Amino acid sequence: MKYATLRLGNGSTVMARADGDRWRLVQARSGQPFASIGAFLLSDEEVFVVNGPVEGPFTFQAPVPRPPKIVAIGLNYRDHAAEQNKPAPEKPMLFSKASNIVIGPEEIVRIPPTSGQVDFECELGVIIGKGGLDITEGRWQEHVFGFTIVNDVTSREAQSGDKQFYRGKSFDTFCPTGPVVVTPDEFKWQDARLGLRLNGKTMQESNTSQMCFAPPALVAYISAVHPLERGDLIATGTPSGVLMFRPEKRFLQPGDVTEAWIDGIGVLKNRFEKR
Repeated sequence: MKYATLRLGNGSTVMARADGDRWRLVQARSGQPFASIGAFLLSDEEVFVVNGPVEGPFTFQAPVPRPPKIVAIGLNYRDHAAEQNKPAPEKPMLFSKASNIVIGPEEIVRIPPTSGQVDFECELGVIIGKGGLDITEGRWQEHVFGFTIVNDVTSREAQSGDKQFYRGKSFDTFCPTGPVVVTPDEFKWQDARLGLRLNGKTMQESNTSQMCFAPPALVAYISAVHPLERGDLIATGTPSGVLMFRPEKRFLQPGDVTEAWIDGIGVLKNRFEKR
């Protein structure tokens, strides 16, 4: 199944499920629509109703506007390690992004004056649907609601200067996500093409088969550290082609437009401007 958080013409937001070329409202048993996928996941509702079609114009929003946690994975593609002349890691490299910086498709990424060398990172995002501690790889799918696209925007200046990732990854608006969430039964996460275009030019193009640690291993590894919760977002790492390791050292500027894409999910488009 394919789900989305939509903003309607009246300004309200709703959770919806794809039905062919149309979208239908996802509601609680009381008939009240969920305001987002995140609202559904964080509710106590275990049953939902798919009701009438979404009428009128709408825009896609971040599926989970405020995840409880964002856990990201560094150096998780073999081609990304190779472009840095580094060996593939022996275990996942975990770091976090602030959870209140998420934006959706077509929203503006704001570049503050204190975040130089801004870079993109197209990533497969995993949204947790059922929490748990010490989840085994064999049961990972029971805990995953679905997959989406994440652009792990990064200030390389802050990342390099701090010698750790949190500040460089956590400036406001530095986590575009969307446009939709595809459930594990319909998404071929083992072999999906993904990449990113900058102002229409291909910069990243790879395949999830290049991952060092796939979603089952990541869910197990992270949940062995702390409980995963409903609505958590795992950003599973980026392939080669980021600006940091290109010879021209050209970083993102106001007016630039990125289009992160993953086959089977869609395109996440955002423009960059000054804050």
